[in-house]
Amino acid sequence: MLLIKNLLFWLCFCVFTIAIFPIILLSIFLPAHQRLNIGIFWVKVVSSLLKNIIGLDYQVVGEENIPNEPAIICCKHQSAYETLILHLIFPHQANILKRELFYLPILGQGLMLMNPIAINRKSRTKATKQILEQGKKRKDKGFWITIFPEGTRMKPGEKGKYKTGAARLAQNLQMNMVPVAVNSGTYWPKNSFLKYPGTVKFVILPQIAWDFGSVEEMTKQCEQQIETEQEKIEQIVIA
Repeated sequence: MLLIKNLLFWLCFCVFTIAIFPIILLSIFLPAHQRLNIGIFWVKVVSSLLKNIIGLDYQVVGEENIPNEPAIICCKHQSAYETLILHLIFPHQANILKRELFYLPILGQGLMLMNPIAINRKSRTKATKQILEQGKKRKDKGFWITIFPEGTRMKPGEKGKYKTGAARLAQNLQMNMVPVAVNSGTYWPKNSFLKYPGTVKFVILPQIAWDFGSVEEMTKQCEQQIETEQEKIEQIVIA
């Protein structure tokens, strides 16, 4: 039954994505925030498909920690799920992502129109420069910025090296950091075709001021907040 539900989800996902793709392409003529609204509509429909077909939903804890002004969202990365749902939790945001994603058919072209910050991960120097330059432009337009501090998806229980890019960006742009813990990997495993029913928990943690301390201190604080919360929410397992 789980396999059938997943096949049905992917069928509906593909049909809807192909149907809306011409509208997304035409949005190139719209201002950045209006283009993103179309992308968010796509996210809402995909989220509804996941909820109603798979039984995969989400819960937000700590909404009171969302600041009133644009900030840098530093989220644990375990699956593609958070790349979608963060757009339903926080105001308009620009995702920092690897430019190779633009090569994906249809989805890649859609991503290009959503005002992301695309980086060359093969060159750390170039990536840092791209983040700072493009980040300034996004901030000036009123966008929040989303970054996954470990740089890649991690399986539940795993922890990667937290990179200093988010803290450097925070200090350079004078934007606070908002750490977010998430246990999406429990229900949407890395490199797995199957998605499992359940409720993904997004925990929004207290923000870290851009002048909290050194880049290393801010990165360490972000890591401690996220990983401490991960230990709590990753006790949930698939039945």
